[in-house]
Amino acid sequence: MKATLVKIKNWFVRHAPTKRRIIQLYSALLFNANIKGYITGDIFKGLSKNACTPGLNCYSCPGALTACPLGALQNAFSESRKTTPYYIFGIILIYCIMFGRWICGWLCPFGLFQDLVYKIKTPKLKKSKVTKALSYLKYVVLVFFVVIIPLAYAFRDFPLPGFCKYICPAGTLGGAIALLINPANSGKFLMLGPLFTWKFALLVSFTVAAIFIYRVFCRFVCPLGALYGIFNKIAIFGIKLEKKACIDCGKCITTCKMDITTVGDHECINCGDCISVCPTQAISWRGSKIILPDNEIKAATTDKEREAASARLKKRKKVVSIIVAAVLAAVLAGALIYANFIDKPTKPTAGSEIGDACYSMELEIVDGGGATVSVEDLAGKVVVVNFWGTWCGPCKEELPHFNELASEYSDSVVFLIVHTDYTRDEAPAYIAEHFPSSKMLFVYDVPILNEDGNATGDDKYFTELGGTSGFYPRTVVLDINGKITFTIDGKIEKAELADEIDRALLKK
Repeated sequence: MKATLVKIKNWFVRHAPTKRRIIQLYSALLFNANIKGYITGDIFKGLSKNACTPGLNCYSCPGALTACPLGALQNAFSESRKTTPYYIFGIILIYCIMFGRWICGWLCPFGLFQDLVYKIKTPKLKKSKVTKALSYLKYVVLVFFVVIIPLAYAFRDFPLPGFCKYICPAGTLGGAIALLINPANSGKFLMLGPLFTWKFALLVSFTVAAIFIYRVFCRFVCPLGALYGIFNKIAIFGIKLEKKACIDCGKCITTCKMDITTVGDHECINCGDCISVCPTQAISWRGSKIILPDNEIKAATTDKEREAASARLKKRKKVVSIIVAAVLAAVLAGALIYANFIDKPTKPTAGSEIGDACYSMELEIVDGGGATVSVEDLAGKVVVVNFWGTWCGPCKEELPHFNELASEYSDSVVFLIVHTDYTRDEAPAYIAEHFPSSKMLFVYDVPILNEDGNATGDDKYFTELGGTSGFYPRTVVLDINGKITFTIDGKIEKAELADEIDRALLKK
């Protein structure tokens, strides 16, 4: 019995999470504390979204309480308020100076994801000159996808966050997939296109590679890690090496899974694994004296005094660990309460006039198997709502223009094409014949019923958005926040609609 208990104890000791892993888990929970977002499938839009998470954590994740620093910076280049980029960069600079790549090793949720995947028992690819050379690729990604592309499109007054749009696997995992797996967002599957396929393939590739290659995304691609790495040696907190005590045994370099040249350089994620293997104790935590000064040990003159001072320091470390854990738990609890019970950002009054929040209603998707969608589900993209019917000549004349624009703006604009309940049965065949592979999202309007439960001939959503009975088509354009920016009764020309879409894309 005793031997069994010893085995159980040893198993728990071997598999107990390290302090770093606990802090990583705390951080992931703290940054994604909006639990009700996972239940409802909605994106949190509270006041805390004006702040940036230190690590890579997508704004669109249903649990995210804050914005991603890279996403915020890229979008800030096109902000109408010219001070916004400085505000965002200021936050990032504080993180750089305070922590450097310590954030990568301890606070980044996607770093935690890679660490856990790497634990799968398989043969591992060892670092080499090739991986060392590849580690500089992330600086190319930083310059090209985070700076050059967003700035180029900022000069055109059209935001394009290059890294978020074309590469970021954290956004695909925490944002897109987390939203799509929620039954409430089943209608969004019909909106997926080649770009999602590309990003999903990237996510799968990075995930599979992370099983065999330690932190493959962090080492070779992550531009946030590249930015933090530039400040790694001057950051207040991190790993430091006492060169006088170093005997150049190389154990620290061999133990490290990252492509470092020296302890604490731009590739070091400050995990601390090298501290325990250093035979001369030349490696220690930079900034630790701020929390745990060791002056008593240095001041001791005898072995007995040093042992006593060392014992007191260990006790203080335990107390500090308990306090830090308690503070983190309190902050996490506060974030949970704030996100799920307190913070309820007010929405502008719903209506049908320019400047109003667009009235939202669940509409059945044509041939969608009963699935529904509403403009509220499409928040974050410009939405063009068009009311039409198969009996309406002008409607059918302008739809090909809508179809062309739907392809041109497929990544940033949703065309919600609402068919009147009148001649509802004719819609599927007409759509299948004329728009078989369209990017437009076709839905049915809801009939208005009289007291006897019979259709009056008028449509509810059309009426709510300012339509006049019998006068089709009608087009309404919404910005990314769901506010109405343009309305028109009657046929609209392609060029005019394109101009209104571009204006809506600029509004934040």
